[in-house]
Amino acid sequence: MFTSPGEIAVQIGSFTIYWYGICMALAILTGIFCSVKIAKKFYPLFDLDKFYDLIFYVLIGGIIGARLYYVGFDWGYFSQNLSDIPKLWTGGLSIHGAILGGFIGGFCYSKVKRMNLWMYSDITAFGLCIGQIIGRLGNFFNSEAFGRPTNLPWKLFIPANSRPVGFEQFSFFHPTFAYEMILNLFVMAFLYFLVQKYPQRHHGLIFFSYLILYSLIRIFIENIRIDSVFNLLGLPIAIWTSSILIVIATIGLFLTQKTNKKGHS
Repeated sequence: MFTSPGEIAVQIGSFTIYWYGICMALAILTGIFCSVKIAKKFYPLFDLDKFYDLIFYVLIGGIIGARLYYVGFDWGYFSQNLSDIPKLWTGGLSIHGAILGGFIGGFCYSKVKRMNLWMYSDITAFGLCIGQIIGRLGNFFNSEAFGRPTNLPWKLFIPANSRPVGFEQFSFFHPTFAYEMILNLFVMAFLYFLVQKYPQRHHGLIFFSYLILYSLIRIFIENIRIDSVFNLLGLPIAIWTSSILIVIATIGLFLTQKTNKKGHS
């Protein structure tokens, strides 16, 4: 059985540090470190200075996108509580919004600086994947991102004030955030296998493979989760978004492979 120790890591007077914020900071720093290490080993055209400049805009776009995506789908609450919008440390960041916002930020900067968008997207995908693994720990401390009631040995205790309507009588739930962490470890291992196995791979292979694999994981997870607040036609919005990403990534794989083949013909 697992139980969150609470949201607050350190509190001195009015000064408060939240576990969620610590997890997000560790996720970003570890993700950048991981991307750089892999890029130096497998990408001979990698430019560290350009990457650091690029990642700044990716992070800004990712953070803004992650929050706006979440706020937009829960506007009924935030329209009445505008002061809560910038409170990132309390949770409420969407990975789908982060991917979209980060890609837009990276796309704009890479076009201005004439950088290889797909090569750096591949490199960033490694950091994004490892960052998700660490970042999901924040859900544990916030007692969120959990699934249906269960009595399995690894069940997660959820406080009464965090239980969804209709599940107030249950105390233990599936720790779906942990399932996602574990499955993302397999995705990370597969991406590393690809980058090792195919040194002549076309750019875009890693990024689009990541999008497809993560989207499949998210669809599976969303069928277990019960705390999703965004639904469309009876399905969590995350399933719709993941399905769209699978289609886009599949097309992206085809187009980038075709483009690279022409470039080498």
